[in-house]
Amino acid sequence: MANELDEMSGPELAAGNDVKVIAKQLPVTIGTGSKIFDIIWWFLPPLIGGIIWAIMKVRAKSYLQQLQQKIQQAASQVDNYLEQRVQILKNCARLLDKAIDLDRDVFTKIAESRSRIATEGDSARLEYAEALDSVSRSVNIVFENYPELRAHGEIADAMQQNSYLQREITAAREVYNDTVNTWNTEIFRWPTKMIVAAKAGYTTRIPFIADKETKEAARGTFF
Repeated sequence: MANELDEMSGPELAAGNDVKVIAKQLPVTIGTGSKIFDIIWWFLPPLIGGIIWAIMKVRAKSYLQQLQQKIQQAASQVDNYLEQRVQILKNCARLLDKAIDLDRDVFTKIAESRSRIATEGDSARLEYAEALDSVSRSVNIVFENYPELRAHGEIADAMQQNSYLQREITAAREVYNDTVNTWNTEIFRWPTKMIVAAKAGYTTRIPFIADKETKEAARGTFF
């Protein structure tokens, strides 16, 4: 039997493929067969099957709740680094105030995004991170366009801290995305976890993605 996917014979996608993350949460749903499967255990004599099934569902529920807490911990780590970065960028903006024409409302918008995280979750956190990236790019452009600023020790130190925090945020996002991937996989694992997830109304979660400007910059010419 031939391989279904044969890298030697194609078909080949010569133009390449720009992969995008779909920002959509999918609810976990179960069909009639799964609902019958959930009930039929209690009709197995002498009810031992129903008790075992109930214990399995309790364990699955506990596992998914623990996984949610792990996601929250990972998200909190990202938030902590983002908060630190806000302070660093505020310092940079203050130090570069005479050289940079920064939108005075930008930090207000960042604060608004931050306050929405508690109620809107993943999407608001992504907007918050994107707003910080936008400010960081503005600060970096000014820093590069005014060579004399690099000799300013306090500014150079702030820029170095900003660079360090960006690396930490990237690492924290990886941990968050790995945990989200585990969640998105486990809630569809049939039968126990999927049935429990459907009854609890769980949905998939959206991972962190690069913002539009970053992806466009990655396609640019650097040499």
